[in-house]
Parts: sequence; structure tokens; C-alpha cells
Amino acid sequence: MVVQHNLQAMNANRMLGITTSAQSKSTEKLSSGYRINRAADDAAGLSISEKMRKQIRGLDQASTNAQDGISCVQTAEGALTEVHSMLQRMNELAVQASNGTLSNETDRQAIQDEIDQLVTEIDRVSETTKFNDIYLLKGDGSETRTKDVTTGMTAAYKTAPTKTVETIAGKTAADVAALGLYEAGSATKIQTLDDLKALVEVGSDGNLKLKDGKALYTAAPDTTGQYGAQVTAKKADFATTVGTIFTVGSSSLKDSSGNEVKDADLKNYFNEDGTYKGGLYKNNDAGASTEVGAEQIKTYVNVTAGTTTQEDYEATKALEFKLHVGAESAVDNKIGVKIEAMSAKGIGVDVLSGSGLKTQDDATNAIDTISNAIQKVSSQRSALGAVQNRLEHTIANLDNVVENTTAAESRIRDTDMAEEMVTYSKNNILAQAGQSMLAQANQSTQGVLSLLQ
Repeated sequence: MVVQHNLQAMNANRMLGITTSAQSKSTEKLSSGYRINRAADDAAGLSISEKMRKQIRGLDQASTNAQDGISCVQTAEGALTEVHSMLQRMNELAVQASNGTLSNETDRQAIQDEIDQLVTEIDRVSETTKFNDIYLLKGDGSETRTKDVTTGMTAAYKTAPTKTVETIAGKTAADVAALGLYEAGSATKIQTLDDLKALVEVGSDGNLKLKDGKALYTAAPDTTGQYGAQVTAKKADFATTVGTIFTVGSSSLKDSSGNEVKDADLKNYFNEDGTYKGGLYKNNDAGASTEVGAEQIKTYVNVTAGTTTQEDYEATKALEFKLHVGAESAVDNKIGVKIEAMSAKGIGVDVLSGSGLKTQDDATNAIDTISNAIQKVSSQRSALGAVQNRLEHTIANLDNVVENTTAAESRIRDTDMAEEMVTYSKNNILAQAGQSMLAQANQSTQGVLSLLQ
């Protein structure tokens, strides 16, 4: 029997310490509701749980972001609802002003006054509609844009068409010789088309005539009886001689029916790239109509091929922003929203202000202008509606992911209260038993005193 080392008491005390520590941990878990209160409780579980918490809280905020996005889109779309209403009223007024029973001075002026007010109000809505200090409908400053500018193909005569002397189709040198004509002072009979044509021109009245100083006779000069002069009675009748060989023509080209092709109509015979389609005709020296070939057409016509060039212009930049709807930084977690400038100028109705409906023709043209504006606003509203529907699906998905991730995190982090109560009760009983056994072990050394009496 020893008193220096009470092994029974030491053993009871060690076991009581273990039980007390386990009971303390159970108490902590039951009071906090968490199975993991420190990394030592479950190192791997803590790491997984914190990653899940990051995702859950990020997705919760992403869902809120998407809700804010819906509110923003609804604000813009609601304002455009009123713009649509104003455009429909403007269309109604334009149709009314297009009627011929109205007077320009009073009736159309009254309509113009209301149009001016509606255009001004569209601008005001554009300038003042905002969400969280973000102006939604006025655009986002200006930017330089590029547009295609097309210059159509052009075709024009190299020289302005003039009246010309043309040989009647089918006439030949034999027909000229048969006339038996002599130029004044010449004893040589005119035998060829070119010789006779050289004496003829088109007068200022547009009719054929002999050139100044020229005369034609049906007999050669009488060098004996008339001393070299020609008899006046033998002077040729122009109409029955020259008029049977030549006619007034034009230097312009002709179509297949023989009609003159005007300068403005030449482009119809060329492709946009300037290549010749064919179909233009010109009389030859014999008066026969022959088609002008591609290799000769440039002799008569200047052709410039159509071109398309790009031109810069200043335009109001659309408002663009991105909604972050995910817990991570990936670009896929961004949803873009784009809102074009919806001012009167942006939708094209600014031109109607002042005098856009002052005349019947102006009012009729205004109907198309307003129709295009309605289409632009409809397109923008459709885009906003599509974004809103997308965001609603995004929110539903985010909330579903949050719920399921929270359930998974709970299984790792939260305390199973029923199971832990069983452990706590067990440790409570063991603690009481340990305390009793420690007391008994301390009493076991009291027997030494009886040996000392």
C-alpha cells in the first residue's frame, strides 16, 4: 500500500478530464448549432464549408443585382410606353393633316402646334428618365460612326447631241447619180453620197438646207450660149432631190426602235460596274442602224462605275452597362443591357417640329417618318422585354442554386442536435461517474492510517 502515487486516483482523474473535454465540445455544438466551430473540429469540412459560403453569399448578391437590373429595365421600358403613346397620337395627327379638306393657315397650324408639343415632350422624357442617377434614354455621349455612301453609276454623252445630216436607209451612190445634179460652176456631175452630203447642213430651224454659197443645178454650165452661166430654170428643187437622199438625224444614240436615247436614260444601258449591256444604235454612213459595240461605246459616252465609300458621322452613343449575376468573375456572369438614345432626334421625329406638317405633302411624308420612329421604339422595348425575361430566369436559377448549396453546406457545418444530445447525455453520465470514482480513489489511501495507530 503506497501513498505517494495514487494510481487509481490518477486514472480516474485522467478519464474524467477526457469526459469533461468531450462534454465541453458537445455543449459548444449544442449551444452554437454548428458542428464545426473551429478548424480543429473538421479542417477539411471547414475549408469546403467556407467555399460554399462564399458561393452562397455571392449568389445571393447576384440575385439582388438581377432584381435591380429588372427594376432599371422596367423604368426605361415604362418611359418608352409613354413615348409610344405620343407617337401613336402623332401618327393620328399626321393622317388627319394629310386630308385635303384642311387649310394650311389654320387647321394644319393647330395640328402642327400639338406635334411641336409632343416632340418637345419626347425630348423631355429622354432627358429626365433615370434610375439611381443613371439617365437611361439620353444615350451616353457622342461617338464617331461609319456609314456606307453609295455613288451610283453615271453615264453621259461626251458631247451634247446635235442635229446631223443622215443618209436615208437604202440610198446609194446610184440614187445620187440618177438625180443628175451639178454644183454651181462645175461641169462634173455629183456621183457619190459623200460629195452631195458635203453640200448639205442642218439649218437653225432644224431642217436640211444647202450650205451658204452653195447651189445645185440639174444641168452643167452652158459655156457657149450662156457664157459659162447656168440657166436659172435648171436650178434643182431641194426637196425633190436632196430631200430624197438625206434626212435630219441626231448625233445621239438610239434604242432598238430608233428612238433617240436622252442623256438621262443612258445609264439604263450600263451595269453598276460601268460595263456596257448593249442595246444602243447609231446610223452608219449609208443610213442603216447598227448596234454600237462595247469597244466603240466610249467614243460616244463617258461612263463612271458606281462606288461605295465609307463616311464618318457623329451620333449619340447608346447607353451600355453590364449586370453581374454570378458569384465568380467569369465573363459569362455578365448580362449586357443596351439602350439607344430615344430622343426626338434619336428616333427621327425632330424633323416634324416647326413646319413638318404645314402642307398636305409634308403631312403625308410625316406618316412614314412616324412609322419608322414607332418601329425604333418598338425594337428597343422588345430588347428590354427580352432582357427582363432573361433576368427573371436568371433569378430563379440563382435562388435554386443558393438553396441547394445551402443544404449541402448545412450538412457539413450544422450540428445534428438529436445525435449530439445523445453524446452529451452519455458524457454527462460519464462525468458524474468519473467524479464519484475519483472520490472513491481518494478515500482508498485512508486505510494507511490504521497501520500507523
